[in-house]
Amino acid sequence: MDGMEMAMAGTEKITINLGPVDLGRIDLLVAQGVYSNRTDLIRTAIRNQLDRHASLIDDIVVAKEYALGVYRLTKQGLERRRAAGERVRLRVVGMVDIATDVEPDLARETIDSIVILGVLRASRIIEDALGDRINPNHTEE
Repeated sequence: MDGMEMAMAGTEKITINLGPVDLGRIDLLVAQGVYSNRTDLIRTAIRNQLDRHASLIDDIVVAKEYALGVYRLTKQGLERRRAAGERVRLRVVGMVDIATDVEPDLARETIDSIVILGVLRASRIIEDALGDRINPNHTEE
């Protein structure tokens, strides 16, 4: 995995819209001490659904040749790939983190494509430089 390393990820903030009745029902469960707060209930519900569909997720990851996890593209790793004449093609369920010291020219010379289902962390300049290579032709059949 030269040029890429597995990394630990924190959390990502998302926004959801809920109707007032659902929100009230959540608050009721929190008030009764079933959950410590709204976030606790929502995280638990999401994890339960992901666990429920784990087999399907695993099958899709394998069939579509996705890597599952967090991948960090570093300047040093990409420079090694460039020197070896190698190019990066990623299909990731999780996160791709491109280090802040990676320059646009290096990124374009070494990264052919990134298909990401999850989070891409990269500077705006790198996102712009790779705009045509991020999620290229990404359509799920």
